[in-house]
Amino acid sequence: MERIELQVIAAVSNNREHLDDDFWGAVISKITLSESLSPDLLIGLDTFSHVEIMFVFHRQDPDKKVSDTRHPRRNPDWPKSGLLAQRSSYHPNPIGITIAKIVSVKERVLTVQGLDAVNGTPIMDIKPVFREFCPTEIKQPQWVSELMKSYWS
Repeated sequence: MERIELQVIAAVSNNREHLDDDFWGAVISKITLSESLSPDLLIGLDTFSHVEIMFVFHRQDPDKKVSDTRHPRRNPDWPKSGLLAQRSSYHPNPIGITIAKIVSVKERVLTVQGLDAVNGTPIMDIKPVFREFCPTEIKQPQWVSELMKSYWS
């Protein structure tokens, strides 16, 4: 398999240390750009309401093997699904992507609400959310709504 190399552009600071699955909605995170990058990269970001944050699950155990299919959150009431049909941290590449609300942008610090990344998480990219990138209708199985009912509350 071909390898690529990415640069960490920022890091997360917040009060979330535990890798819990739920209750991310009120979490406020400061994303501080690396010193090697210009704070000018953030200019104009404050004109958007939300950003997509791409990050690495850096505390994931690289030796932990997860099968290609499993019940989401190991709940036997939900259908066994392929790992790529789940938003799991155990994908072949430990990458997370989340849409978070912009709270403020000051110098080299972007403050967001609702980022489901723990303190110290390395950030790989930040992109403004364009509504035109989302289709008008989202289709998903019922188990997803059940799984997500406490995720943001």
